[in-house]
Amino acid sequence: MGAVIDVHTHIVPSRLAADPKRDRRWPSVELSGGDQAAVMIAGKVFRKIDTRSWDVDRRLEDMVEDGTDMQVLSPMPELLSHWLPPDDAEYLADVMNDEIAAMMARAPRHFAGIGMVCAQDVARAVRQLQKIKAQGFAGIEIGTHINGTALGNESLFPLYEAAEALDLGIFVHPLHPAGMERVDASPEFAATAVFPLETALASVSLLAAGVLERFPRLRILLSHGGGALSWILPRMDFGWSLGLKGKMTQPPSKSARQFWYDTILYDPASLSFLANAVGSDHIVVGSDYPFSIRQKQPGAFATRALDNEAVLAANALAFLGQAHDVKQLDRVPSSSSAEGSRARG
Repeated sequence: MGAVIDVHTHIVPSRLAADPKRDRRWPSVELSGGDQAAVMIAGKVFRKIDTRSWDVDRRLEDMVEDGTDMQVLSPMPELLSHWLPPDDAEYLADVMNDEIAAMMARAPRHFAGIGMVCAQDVARAVRQLQKIKAQGFAGIEIGTHINGTALGNESLFPLYEAAEALDLGIFVHPLHPAGMERVDASPEFAATAVFPLETALASVSLLAAGVLERFPRLRILLSHGGGALSWILPRMDFGWSLGLKGKMTQPPSKSARQFWYDTILYDPASLSFLANAVGSDHIVVGSDYPFSIRQKQPGAFATRALDNEAVLAANALAFLGQAHDVKQLDRVPSSSSAEGSRARG
């Protein structure tokens, strides 16, 4: 198998202290026995995690098992905190970006980074993009809406314009999805079904607003294979043919080929359907490491479904904006000792 670049992985810092001076929704990390920890929000456990969320050596070991040569690190989506006051959100973004930058520095040939910004204050977010670029990040992660503001809203256009100018990608991840209350099931189970619908809503907003046409060099990655988007494109095309065009000057299915998509679909037939709908030149390997929904051995899965491993790696480098040849990627050593001593906990 060729080089495998996992573009969809998340991190949580090992130390993020509670702060009573900040908004009550300020997230924190509480360490417990062994390698266990919990992300706390508003005084409640949001998610139980372990040292895989921040331990470079443990991640490298898992990458060997998964056959992955590079991980792209991004914040756990809930930490994007698009609902915090701007001062808190800007500070948290800096903390998260510094954490990712430090992990990248520990293993620069095996980690790339996608950071975060205070997206609820676009002027601040644009300023933060300059620092993110200087830190060597490939882009930023945002939710499928910014605390209720649709991604196609013109108030976000300055952020898109700045990201395009700086050659930074945007990774769109489901966050606080619509319709959870209508599923009437446990939040964990509901999320598995509703997240793809939420991603589709965000992508439709971007398409209807003509974002991809207005910013043609902007790279936007839709998580989880774009969710339900590929399945509804024929219906959208038909509506477009009837004159329901909005700001779209071309059929939605054509514009949708400008998005990037990860491979976290779990089923080869679904991944093949995605490739048939939007092409394979913008599909990149993803896993959702280190969470329970993780797609293990993501490179092998994607290769079985698409039968084009070289293209997958080249696609990832193109999304990351890295010009070096995929052949220059190093294999992860079977022992992570070369990258530094173990630093769990």
